[in-house]
Amino acid sequence: MNPTPPKPTRKDALSNRARILAAAGEALSVSSSASITSIAKQAGVGVGTLYRHFPTREALIVELYDQEIQKLIDLAHTLAGSQPPLTALRTWFDEVARYGQLKYGVSEVIHAATNGGLDDEHYGPFLAAIAVLLDAGAAAGELKRGVDPEDVLLQLSVLWRIPPGSGSATQAARILDLVVDGLRAR
Repeated sequence: MNPTPPKPTRKDALSNRARILAAAGEALSVSSSASITSIAKQAGVGVGTLYRHFPTREALIVELYDQEIQKLIDLAHTLAGSQPPLTALRTWFDEVARYGQLKYGVSEVIHAATNGGLDDEHYGPFLAAIAVLLDAGAAAGELKRGVDPEDVLLQLSVLWRIPPGSGSATQAARILDLVVDGLRAR
C-alpha cells in the first residue's frame, strides 16, 4: 500500500486527522469525485493541513480503507458475542453495505494499492470475520453448515457495484435479504 507519513502524536493533529478521515468517508460515499478542497473544508482544516497528513489523494483513500475495513472486522467479533446469530449477521451485512457506498467510487485506488487484492493485509482477517458470524449461526442451527466465507465475500462484493444515491440503500437491503435467505438452514 502507499506509505503515509507517520501518524501524528499531538492532540490537535490527531483531531485534525480524525476529522479529515471522517469528512473523506462522508464525501466519498456520496461522490467518488469529491475534491481534496471540499474534503478539507468539510473537515474544517486547510488544504495544507490535509496534505501534511495525506500527501496524495490515494494516500487518503488507502488510509480510509484501512480504517473502515478494520472497523468491519472488529464489529463482526463484537456482534457475534453480543447478538443472536442471524441478527449479528444481518447487522454486520448492513454495515458492509454502508462501506460498499464508500468503496463504489474508490475501488480502483484500493485495488491498485493492494495489487488487485493480492497484497491486501485485511483479506484474511475479513474472511475470518465472516467465518465467525457463519460459525455462530451454524452452531445455533440457523445457518447452513460448511459455508465457505470466500463464497459469501463474493456475494457481498456486489454491494460495491451499487451506485450511491436515491434507492441504493433499498437495493442493498433487497440483495442482503437474498444472501441471508440463501444462508439459512432449512
